[in-house]
Amino acid sequence: MAAPLQTGPEGRSDASARLIAASEPLASLQHACGGTIPGDIAIPALRELVAKARRFGLKLARAIKATDGRDAISAWVEVSPDSDGCAIRIISWSTSPLAPEDPREIAAHRAAIERTLAELTATLDARQCLLTVNASATDLTELRQAMEHGLHRPWTDFVKIEGAAHEQPMHWRLLDGAAVKIAGSSRNWRAALLPSEVPGSDPAGFELCLTADCPLPPQPVSASVIMPSNEPGLVGRDIAPVLRQPIARIIANAETIRNRMAGPLAEEYSQYAADIASAGQHLLALVEDLTDLEVVEAEEFNTAPDRIDLADVARRASGILGVRAQERGITIDAPKHGEHLPAIAEFRRVLQILLNLVGNAIRYAPDSSQVWIRLEDAGARARLIVADQGPGLSTAQQAKVFEKFERLGRSGEDGGSGLGLYISRRLARAMSGDLVVESAPGQGARFILDLPADLLASAPTTAQNPD
Repeated sequence: MAAPLQTGPEGRSDASARLIAASEPLASLQHACGGTIPGDIAIPALRELVAKARRFGLKLARAIKATDGRDAISAWVEVSPDSDGCAIRIISWSTSPLAPEDPREIAAHRAAIERTLAELTATLDARQCLLTVNASATDLTELRQAMEHGLHRPWTDFVKIEGAAHEQPMHWRLLDGAAVKIAGSSRNWRAALLPSEVPGSDPAGFELCLTADCPLPPQPVSASVIMPSNEPGLVGRDIAPVLRQPIARIIANAETIRNRMAGPLAEEYSQYAADIASAGQHLLALVEDLTDLEVVEAEEFNTAPDRIDLADVARRASGILGVRAQERGITIDAPKHGEHLPAIAEFRRVLQILLNLVGNAIRYAPDSSQVWIRLEDAGARARLIVADQGPGLSTAQQAKVFEKFERLGRSGEDGGSGLGLYISRRLARAMSGDLVVESAPGQGARFILDLPADLLASAPTTAQNPD
């Protein structure tokens, strides 16, 4: 570590706040931050200090913090404005090695950026087979429809992997970052595979994100077009597609700033960027929830019932949310392999409901607790129960929990949009089922998904409910 005492001006900025001269170590830091001499000041804290000195016409001195990519730098800097610009004097300068970056934090930031930039997202099982798919861009309509009709097949069946000489399916690490071509789209695409990893074992599933190299040009909308009854309504058709991409770009840019990928940044500004990203993610989730709300409230809404195994759907939901639970030390106790509970319902809608129920349980349960997913054979009915060790719900709260926009007093940041349970119950009832809750203050909550049983299938193997 070094902290030399300086005696003369080490730099000078012009009237446009550009750094036109600098001696060491200021010159090296300017270049390390991506700047040039002469050029715009690339050190955020110094740029702010120079701007304030010029705006107020006052000599200012304060501590600034920066990093050159290898070391953390602390300096006491004095800025003196005059008619031509500012003289910059360094009073002290010290460096210390940067703390090693946490690989998990890096992976989380990368995942946040991939999700928000993606124009198609899909959940995959451990074999890279499709479970759900979501896309809104008009040049992805053909791909989305093909994937929705090809659930449980490898996602690579539906795109062309550029330069791939391997037989499909390839190992996921070879596909992460691969360039892909999509039928019906003239844009170039890149695939990102985000694994749901549990230490010491192979990924339990993946999240697929497809990102284009450029935005899709806005399409003119004719006022004379009449929306067919089976098409999405105002939100899903007109509003959501327009909002998704700009909100996603805001989140991605905020995450880039927050993670200091664009250069060194003071901690308070990194936190500002984190707040922007969090607000953007909440807004994007609200857009998606409003789109789903519009769909389930449409008079013509219906589902595509099929013969499914609720135990299999539960295991998939557990795998998708396993990493989120592990971050808080929460264990998801899902049905074991060999357990089965046949039902008649639409696979992706049941998975959507379970992801909401288990996600809520993880969000509201205490750290280092447990979430159970249990099966119950009730003759003509098949039931799946999600139970947690959270604070529980009073009788009054249970009466309101399925209402639209109900967050039970929670803020928007930790309580979501208040639409998830409302939408989940609408989906359950559209499949000739229901969704109810059993709870008491201090005793956790049990959400029960009730669906028609598949009576033609073999008798299920069930597990006992948690006490």
